[in-house]
Amino acid sequence: MLRHLLAQSVGEVRILSRDEEKQDALRRELRDSRVRFYIGDIRDRDSVDKAMAGVDCVFHAAALKQVPSCEFFPIEAMRTNIQGSENVIRSAIAAGVRSLVCLSTDKAVFPVNAMGLSKAMMEKAAQAAARELGEDARTMISCVRYGNVIYSRGSVVPLFVRQIRTGKPITVTDPTMTRFLTSSADCVDLVNHAFDYARPGDLFIRKASASTLADLVEALKEIFDVPDHPVEVIGLRHAEKRYETLASAQEMINSEDLGDYLRIRMDGRDLNYGAYLEPTKAAGESADDYSSHNTGCLSRAEVRDLLLSLPPLREELSAWQSSR
Repeated sequence: MLRHLLAQSVGEVRILSRDEEKQDALRRELRDSRVRFYIGDIRDRDSVDKAMAGVDCVFHAAALKQVPSCEFFPIEAMRTNIQGSENVIRSAIAAGVRSLVCLSTDKAVFPVNAMGLSKAMMEKAAQAAARELGEDARTMISCVRYGNVIYSRGSVVPLFVRQIRTGKPITVTDPTMTRFLTSSADCVDLVNHAFDYARPGDLFIRKASASTLADLVEALKEIFDVPDHPVEVIGLRHAEKRYETLASAQEMINSEDLGDYLRIRMDGRDLNYGAYLEPTKAAGESADDYSSHNTGCLSRAEVRDLLLSLPPLREELSAWQSSR
């Protein structure tokens, strides 16, 4: 997202995080005076306020994202993903930010783990604030929801590549497990779409294809030309789902198809339900959940082509080929 913004010739981009080491590495890599770094933590409202002052648009991506670690430390997930998000939301409103886009996840749909529960509550906090501000709000608050981003932090692809390059077995939880495969470029497009077109409380989803873990592993073995590389099935981790769901059936009924995107509108009613007379859905009208289990699945060749389109993987492949 940062590199995209810099390519658009923005005047200034601010990064707020508590990771001093990564900030320093990025500062030295970019050497771009338009990027300003703020050390702070979204759990601390004061540090958020200082970074937020005078800002036009905010992309909120700070979170505890690992499902197993959030299972073992659920209160920490609550403090960052819920209370920290509330700090960001309230700070953006106080600063008069034009647009705030909050990053959510498929795990917020039918949540069965602490990470998903905390992200679902973040969505609720964002929509509650948007509902409170109303249609003519100065600050437009919206959310985006997507699944596995290839080569993002925590993605299995970099792990599988490291295991191939170091000669270790590829560790797979369940070969039949399905996951959406979304590129970082598609995710950037989704955030930009929300910045440009969101209405109060909107939640946007980027449509995506899926793959089984088995096909993903075999595609990587083909790319790195290691057909006999061992694969070890280790079983599901704590509170892990067998497939991802980006929207529930109820959300799909009330969604708007925008081509590459789905818009799920906030229920803007207040608690005086008698004041709202809306037609009920026609008898028998229904929809399926939008999940990696029932969406279009990529063939192994299509997975291979998608992986080869990623610059980080091509770099890994080039280094691997040079070392052999």
